[in-house]
Amino acid sequence: MKPLVLNGDQLTLDDVVTAVHNGWPVKVSAEAKQRVKVVRSTIEKAVREKKVIYGITTGFGAFSNVTISRAQGKQLQKNILMSHAAGVGPSLPEDAVRGVLLLMINSKAKGYSGMRLQTLETLVKLFNKQVVPVVPEQGSVGASGDLAPLAHLSLVLIGRGQARYRGRTLSGAQALKQAGIARVELAEGEGLALINGTQVMTAIGALTLHRSIQLAKILDVAASMSLEVLLGSNKQFHKRIHRLRPHPGQLDCAANMRRVTDGSEIISSHKDCGRVQDAYSLRCVPQVHGASRDTLAHVKRVVETEMNSATENPLVFPNGEVMSGGNFHGQPVALVMDFLAIALAEFASICERRVERMVNPNLSGLPSFLIQEGGVNSGFMIAQYTAAALVSENKVLAHPASVDSIPTSANKEDHVSMGTIAARKARQVLENVKQVAAIELLCAAQALDLFTNLKPGEGSLAAYKVIRRHVKHMKRDRELAPDIAAVAGLIDNGELLKAVEKVTGPLL
Repeated sequence: MKPLVLNGDQLTLDDVVTAVHNGWPVKVSAEAKQRVKVVRSTIEKAVREKKVIYGITTGFGAFSNVTISRAQGKQLQKNILMSHAAGVGPSLPEDAVRGVLLLMINSKAKGYSGMRLQTLETLVKLFNKQVVPVVPEQGSVGASGDLAPLAHLSLVLIGRGQARYRGRTLSGAQALKQAGIARVELAEGEGLALINGTQVMTAIGALTLHRSIQLAKILDVAASMSLEVLLGSNKQFHKRIHRLRPHPGQLDCAANMRRVTDGSEIISSHKDCGRVQDAYSLRCVPQVHGASRDTLAHVKRVVETEMNSATENPLVFPNGEVMSGGNFHGQPVALVMDFLAIALAEFASICERRVERMVNPNLSGLPSFLIQEGGVNSGFMIAQYTAAALVSENKVLAHPASVDSIPTSANKEDHVSMGTIAARKARQVLENVKQVAAIELLCAAQALDLFTNLKPGEGSLAAYKVIRRHVKHMKRDRELAPDIAAVAGLIDNGELLKAVEKVTGPLL
């Protein structure tokens, strides 16, 4: 496979997902390597001339007024990794850590960190040989970069910390040895360059966002299936309506629902019924799903900008100038991760309302809880409870992290972003939404079984067939958890969306 060439400016969301999940190797462009060398020479010149440069010839944070001798300079860089490796909690998933590595490489390839090319190329080797540092999830306030998690990651470069390699958890030294990678002896400024950056919150956010974009399509499919079994109208998806309020997400959602329900005998069978309007959870799907879709598009713009940014401090320029700034502050990412969590939570909220309509005979006209012989059988009663619980949990998780701030470093860092907390919350909300979507799809498939003489829309039928290949119709009560997990797996592995798009064409 031809390597993905990184130059610090052109990395896309799709690139990240492909490289992280499919083992796409990376390399740094020749131009970027030259920039790194030029800027590194500036640092070495400044050290020789005993210039005062934050984090290189001074201490860090509140210790920025303490001058460090050249003899202590290299120890300072090692110490910052060890002292800042104070994270707690469960380890980040391996794909998230690989995403962090990839974004670190891309950021350092811009050539403003002052890092040596040798150290940058060691990061490349970690990624390409799939050495995955063990990084605790908790401990970043998202202001001077993701200090604690990046310190844990960077420890592996110097043979400390822990890493996963070929399915085993090893010490950093053992992992490097088994992968054939030489450990790094950090030079002046490199420890600081490694931990100053927003790559942890951005990597978590990028992977969450990509999955969210795919899930949005599945939710349109689920809504379309629910619309059919609830005998809704598809007139509300007509182009003429949405052209009068042309938000892109709304237009795309309406187009998807037209495609999925195309050819539906169920909808055409009640075109002359007396119902004037459907409930909002059916009629307003394009407006609600669409608003969340537009949020995803905004988040993507911010995340891709951040992926291609220099977020170190200080920044070292090719002309020799060294400037201290605040590009490490995670506020841009923090805000959109909170926005992403809210947008995802709304997907689940309207999704659960459609589930309730399907299981409630007073609203659906279908058997109570979609099961024959109700009473002895409870059917999908508790599936709706689970959906309701997840929606309620999402409401708590949607409370923004970015509006909070706790001063750190003796009040030197007196406003922080909490961006990594926001990204982690968004990831959990996504998982919850996926489960609610799986419940809606299960209920819709169960309801479709009752329409034995009428064919659903082409997309609905394709989704139904995939579900039924893995989950049989519920005639009598059985454990529902395995069924929910099976459909959630079809969402994760892309099988369900692929089957639908085979008949509808690519969904928007």
